[in-house]
Amino acid sequence: MSLADPVTTCLSPAVHYMVCKLGFEIEISHSVNSIVSENGDVCWRTITELVHYRESDQNVDYIKSVQLLGPLCESVHLHLQSLTMEQFEVQYSLWFQWTNCTELLLEVFAALDSMEATAIALSLMKLTSCLERALGDVFLLVGKDCPFLLRDLLASQELAAVFGQSVMNVLRVFIGSPYGLNLRNILWHGFASPQEIPAKYCSMLLILTAGLGQLLKIYLLQTETVLVHRPYIAFTNLKELDIFPDINHEALSLTEELAKISSFVLKPMLPFWVAALTAFRKHRYADCVILLLPQLETGLRLLFTTVNKCPNRLLTAESSSLYTTFDEMLTKQLNDKEINQLPLILGEPSMEFLWDFLNHQEGPRVRDHLSHGEINLNEFPREIANQILAFSITLLCRFSEVEELTARKEHTAIKPLISCASCYCSRFHPIARLKKQVLECMKSINSWPELPIVPEEQIQEIPGLERSAESSPCISLTTEILSQLQHHLPQNCYILDDLMNNLLSEKLLVQLCSMHICTLYCPRSVLEILVVFRKISTQCHQVSDQIIASTEMRYKKWINKILRSRQRHNYLRMLNSIKFLSPVLRLILMLIILELINIHTVCEKNSCDYQQYIKFLKSILQYTENLVTYTSPEKNKWDESMELTHKALIKIRTFSERKLTLMQLATQVKLS
Repeated sequence: MSLADPVTTCLSPAVHYMVCKLGFEIEISHSVNSIVSENGDVCWRTITELVHYRESDQNVDYIKSVQLLGPLCESVHLHLQSLTMEQFEVQYSLWFQWTNCTELLLEVFAALDSMEATAIALSLMKLTSCLERALGDVFLLVGKDCPFLLRDLLASQELAAVFGQSVMNVLRVFIGSPYGLNLRNILWHGFASPQEIPAKYCSMLLILTAGLGQLLKIYLLQTETVLVHRPYIAFTNLKELDIFPDINHEALSLTEELAKISSFVLKPMLPFWVAALTAFRKHRYADCVILLLPQLETGLRLLFTTVNKCPNRLLTAESSSLYTTFDEMLTKQLNDKEINQLPLILGEPSMEFLWDFLNHQEGPRVRDHLSHGEINLNEFPREIANQILAFSITLLCRFSEVEELTARKEHTAIKPLISCASCYCSRFHPIARLKKQVLECMKSINSWPELPIVPEEQIQEIPGLERSAESSPCISLTTEILSQLQHHLPQNCYILDDLMNNLLSEKLLVQLCSMHICTLYCPRSVLEILVVFRKISTQCHQVSDQIIASTEMRYKKWINKILRSRQRHNYLRMLNSIKFLSPVLRLILMLIILELINIHTVCEKNSCDYQQYIKFLKSILQYTENLVTYTSPEKNKWDESMELTHKALIKIRTFSERKLTLMQLATQVKLS
């Protein structure tokens, strides 16, 4: 697919002027001694006096402030260029400690010394995320809930109380307001190319960071408080993120060629792609992803503006309106309620990948965590970098009409990536998480037969002890409900006999969970039902865990002959309960999955029927919550558990007989 005509910049004229020209208009020089002392002390007064305020309302005049601060930034930049790494470290490393990122900030200085535009842009992205995280830690010295957005954080009264309002206004000129330079956002959202970011602004932010450390030290001494750093977020369950095969050196070389000819890449942004591939080769996985994510956003923005016929939105928005970012590009509808064409062009697998890795709350949310400084960059996992890069490669291939791409798409290093991308299914949408929960719960319940149980002959040897057979009403009710459910199984899953073992088997559940269910843009009613299903599944798993723990513990005590008479009777009641609880819990799991397969039919229900359905689900949830209480080691109420279960099964049977389940509704819709 051919995209837009060649683009030379993604900065709108006003933003381009603000970032690239405004700070160079006044040609005066500032004595560096008036800004920074010989031992590295930052003179804030010299800096804050250059922030200009409007006479009308005393708000910051960002245009005038950038204009006045430009020459000062130049002086700071020249000063840093005159220092060796050793000199810089001696003067400033102490004042970087408050960020918990001293090593990173020394790397920023090294990048400035290299004068390599892409390295400086990368350093600025890392510096702003590190600074945001550190400022959030400072906020928590005074406030409680740290703002999520940097602009809100910098505008907070809490930080003004620590550093002073005039100091915060300086920061807002550089990174905290859409009316200022807004360096953080134009880089992290992929609007600025490496050549468009003046190095002097990176130098200035480095010095400001040291100056903030000096002000913070004074505040901590005065208030006798200690700055506590929040722990980094760690990516868990990396195996779930392992989708694409490993990218080898051959694939990296091919990708560099692809980036040069693919219309998905804007030519001014090519240095970012090359740098990302270099970072991956050198095992700098955080750098690779920090460089790639904004370019992924830029390429998708180009596609978004092309297919939705709004080419003007490729550029940075003015301060009066919002940028076109991932958040809007991944939505179903545009602001004017027109259907967003991007999801239709990308296809469901690609959309699910983007939602999984960027948006879903239980997913890695890579961009959020990185851009807000919540990740230890030195420990960023290769697995995630591999997935982001592999997905990006598939987009390079898809969106171009260059004939040379055809052979590369079929290359053995690239073809498997395209194949994986084409069949991706969500792993972090609530539907996917529910499937995972149900299968894990079923596995737990299926382990019950392997639990150690006292032999029957030992029970019979003890007077007054015998197994009960009172579980049969629950078993017969379960069988009756199963006979109703079997008629609503998918055609390839029909069960002929032995419903208890075949319909409630792990094999069938795995087969049902493998069925595709649309996850994109689920309506609110579907999401509400998923919340209840997941709570029910969680409670069922808790019951199973408790039964496993209690069975193992009681068995050991029985063998060691330390159970009192009452405890022995209770132990036998528990063993008897296992016989009916196992099929009942498996029935609930099967019911959840069969309803899940048909979950989108809930949209066919009217408001009254929907509320009735939710009420039914919540009654099942209440049952499982009570069962957790009754089967806990503290309660051990096994007779009550049986009574509770019997009532719940009657509710399920009655609801099924009234044909109010989603699977029954789906069958009715098909027949009509």
